[in-house]
Amino acid sequence: MKKLRVLLVDDEIMIREGFKRLFDWEAHGCEVVGEAADGMEALAKIDTLAPDIAIMDINIPIMNGLKVIQLSRIKHPDTAFVIVSGYDDFAYCREALRLQITDYILKPVNYEEFGTCIDNLKIALFQRQSAGEGDRQEERTINSITRYLREHLAEEVSLTVLADEFHLSAQYISQLFKNEIGVNFLSYLTSIRMEKAKKLLLATSLSIAEVSEQSGYGDYRVFTKVFKKSEGITPSQYRRDFLEDVRKGGA
Repeated sequence: MKKLRVLLVDDEIMIREGFKRLFDWEAHGCEVVGEAADGMEALAKIDTLAPDIAIMDINIPIMNGLKVIQLSRIKHPDTAFVIVSGYDDFAYCREALRLQITDYILKPVNYEEFGTCIDNLKIALFQRQSAGEGDRQEERTINSITRYLREHLAEEVSLTVLADEFHLSAQYISQLFKNEIGVNFLSYLTSIRMEKAKKLLLATSLSIAEVSEQSGYGDYRVFTKVFKKSEGITPSQYRRDFLEDVRKGGA
């Protein structure tokens, strides 16, 4: 998978330098191709560089980050935006969701969590691109495998299971995930299981144990540990926070 091109947008040079120096972009299959310190500069850089990902602060001069995203969507609908902000405010979060922001991360940045965000974003971009899959055998194979995983999330799935199902070696399948998606098999499986879990937590009244089972975790304690590592909070807190935000939004 080609390296993803990243644009950093923040009016504080130390924040931009922190992103460049403290996060291993190379290890996550990305490269920083540009920077911007205000909204107008960000718009211009998005036009000229056409980045795959824009890391965007909200409170920037001339034009705020949300307005930049809104205008950029018109010409660059495929650019993914990740907001990194010091504002933990429901109104900002709600507007960000309306603009289909990939993620909303609070400062100071936890770079381990940020790495998970970037890996999940790569998976999402792969899912989008796979809709227009080409003729290469590897593309057809990985698309078949990821489709199988989505359809069998509640079951016990491993590289060995996939090897038996598709009559391929486990090592070959493992390499396919690295080459075609840019993340390893376990990261991909965990990511789509967490997405399934979050949908069940917000859209159903299933118990945590039931959500755990439908997401592929027979032991809800293991599920809770993995969920907290991925999202920063427990499944129960994730559901409570959402319901509280809905209540505030309707107040």
